[in-house]
Amino acid sequence: MNPDETHLELKDAPDRDAARTGPDADQVPPDADATEADVSEADLDQDQDQEEQEKQPMTGGEQRPADGAAAGNGAEKNGAVKLKIPEDEEDQVQFTGLNKEELLRVAGTPGWVRTRWALLVVFWLGWLGMLGGAVLIILQAPRCRDLPPTRWWTHGPLYRVGNIQAFSETQNLKGLEQKVDRLSELKVKGLLVGPVHVAPPDDAMNLSFEEVSPDVGNLEQFKGLVQAAHKKGISVVLDLTPNYLGSSGPWFSNVTVTSVAERLKVRAFTRSHVQASNHAEMFQHVRNDMVLIGVTDRSSAEDVSALLSSTRVDLLLSRVLRADTTERAQSVQRLYSTHSQNNLLWSLEGGAEGHMASVGGAALVQLYQLLLLTLPGTAVFNYGDEIGLKDEMLWDSDEELNGTLQEERLQRRSCRSFFQTVSELRVKERSLLFGDFVLLFNSSSSLAYLRVWDQSQRYLAAFNWAEEEGEELRLSGVELPRWATVVVSTNSSALPANAHVELTALRLEAGHAALLKFPYA
Repeated sequence: MNPDETHLELKDAPDRDAARTGPDADQVPPDADATEADVSEADLDQDQDQEEQEKQPMTGGEQRPADGAAAGNGAEKNGAVKLKIPEDEEDQVQFTGLNKEELLRVAGTPGWVRTRWALLVVFWLGWLGMLGGAVLIILQAPRCRDLPPTRWWTHGPLYRVGNIQAFSETQNLKGLEQKVDRLSELKVKGLLVGPVHVAPPDDAMNLSFEEVSPDVGNLEQFKGLVQAAHKKGISVVLDLTPNYLGSSGPWFSNVTVTSVAERLKVRAFTRSHVQASNHAEMFQHVRNDMVLIGVTDRSSAEDVSALLSSTRVDLLLSRVLRADTTERAQSVQRLYSTHSQNNLLWSLEGGAEGHMASVGGAALVQLYQLLLLTLPGTAVFNYGDEIGLKDEMLWDSDEELNGTLQEERLQRRSCRSFFQTVSELRVKERSLLFGDFVLLFNSSSSLAYLRVWDQSQRYLAAFNWAEEEGEELRLSGVELPRWATVVVSTNSSALPANAHVELTALRLEAGHAALLKFPYA
């Protein structure tokens, strides 16, 4: 047999009766008189043994033999197969590719030249197609709106401190300076202070804008306040009250008042009751970054609009938001449609020095905070409005509430946290900062409007002033998505932040408000 071929060596299985009958058992059967049936039975047993052998694995490994004697002799198990696979001594063929000469011969063939030109044409056609697609996308994409011109007072709320003695623990301007950091956390852009100048009551002849009243501090304290505020990006606005009635005295000259405003180098603020255009002429030559704020007791949108147009003041404190709930939204809509947002100022107290909790109710403080901070224009708050302070209470930081119940302490902190959240949101979101105002729903107890700017995220503010669960807000006027996400709400148990609300069935609990958002589509 050829040694390179596979050898199969098969061994016959030893007779199971060999150990039992001895070496001569294959010659003579133990029973000479066995019948034909016995022989057939023996043949059947032999066939079964043959089948069991065939079922054994064809392996060359050793296994424990059934018979101990066979194992001792090193005999191989029945059915074992030995395989010999010769090693292939021939070297494997490796692909070496074309050499330089062969490549040059192939590259010059007409078929390969045509292939190269075809690939080159396909490449440039694909490149030009992608370029044309990009240009088409740019041309068809909606163009972003130009940002509107804004003034510094439109980028955050104004914070008014009229009674410095009641506001600070030290009862002077130094105590006010120590609270600048806390005001910066609220994203306050303007600090309305005063009056801090010498202003004897009912004595216009002794009025002096250049002297700091000893009742509130001194000039060094005032300078320290201005420097600290400017470091935090907060403008200082003074209550100068320049338009006393009369025709004599050192402070009724336009030139004098203008020079005083220039020397103070602060934003000008007046609590004067504007009625004629000559009041604004006092500051017609002052710096462009100054603001002239007037005050009026009027509450109708028509009167306020007329005064804004005739007096040329930058902002006008009025009682528009003190009107009836149904008329409130209409007044906002009228002023928004006739004046720039740079000239709209909202306050719940108007020109008074009262607190929001006393004017609108302690339970509705957060509702009014949300209202003022989401209307188009600038919001002004009296000191303590951020913590729900009432008129009969002394202002104190929420860390030092002496003699106050723990529940009130927690309520103040919750109020301040809510104010800070909405104020921060207004500063960074374009739709809230200078977006369009769209009235969606207005009734005797409920209000809903939308703030929208170009392709920015949309914000929907909803309010319910009623003492019971409000009616379902049937929002209309613009196309709205079915669902919106809760940003903040005055009732976090009913409308938790990040919850999804179906706008087609929007309903608010009694005395609560919510700010929702949905993306630009």
